[in-house]
Amino acid sequence: MTRIAAPTGEQFHLRHDGAHGTVEATITEVAAALRLLSVDGHALVQGFPRESTPPFGHGIVLAPWPNRVRDGRWVHEGTALQLDITEVERSNAIHGLLRNTPYRVVEKWDDSVTLGAAIVPQHGWPFHLWTTVQYALTGNGIRVTHSATNIGTHAAPIAFGAHPFLAVGDHLVDELTITARTVEHVIVDDRLNPDGLEPVAGTLFDLSDGVAVKDARFDDAWRVEPDGDGIIRTVLSAPDGTETELWQGREWEWLQVFVTRIFPGAHGQQTGIAVEPMTAPADALNSGIGLRWLQPGESWSGSWGICRPA
Repeated sequence: MTRIAAPTGEQFHLRHDGAHGTVEATITEVAAALRLLSVDGHALVQGFPRESTPPFGHGIVLAPWPNRVRDGRWVHEGTALQLDITEVERSNAIHGLLRNTPYRVVEKWDDSVTLGAAIVPQHGWPFHLWTTVQYALTGNGIRVTHSATNIGTHAAPIAFGAHPFLAVGDHLVDELTITARTVEHVIVDDRLNPDGLEPVAGTLFDLSDGVAVKDARFDDAWRVEPDGDGIIRTVLSAPDGTETELWQGREWEWLQVFVTRIFPGAHGQQTGIAVEPMTAPADALNSGIGLRWLQPGESWSGSWGICRPA
């Protein structure tokens, strides 16, 4: 009997036996999505079945821009460009150009995989980039390294993001608290496009002392600051003190948090929380904020990860 193909393509299973127990992850061929991640049997992401597409973009790579481009329009060297509209209800281009792209294997080991995909010239995007993403298991989680190389003939922009929905073991997401060193909140219009920045001190958008997920209605972005060691951390905490941490290198100074009450779980709809590291905020192709320009032959790379703190 022929096995039905997974809509996300080949599944890459990783395993590492570390000091904190066995670390396991599953990465998909399509969109290079982080589908499953656990440490010693404790889930660090909410996960989705092999037979499903990534719900709400769970775990996918966001490139060459994260989040939205207003109306899918931007201007490059005086020429107006029109990207395909992929968020039809808000008339935006959302989450880049790789969310439905099959990646190919660059390198595979028991505890790591590097996948690559080209971003080719297309509607509203006259550039050619080669991108890779490496998922490497650590003793207590996973390290994710994105890279881009300009293989075209003209300078090309790049920004990255990722879209994992986090978990703390078997705890209900509504039981969790989210904490992050947020500095500025991105003000948005009714189509969730940026309309300025505001300090978070004294507002509902200050996550520094923790916010209960059950009370949160976020689909919001922030500029976040690192701890003294240069690492940016967002922590989900359960009532019993267990935690899941998403860390970002200094170059990933933007964070999106999206809370939904209709994330598909094993027993029906439930709360889900996406904690999305980004190198640039929404509409970066227009604002230039966080956008990097690569000359022909030039490369850039940066890392983030998820772990279960010791």
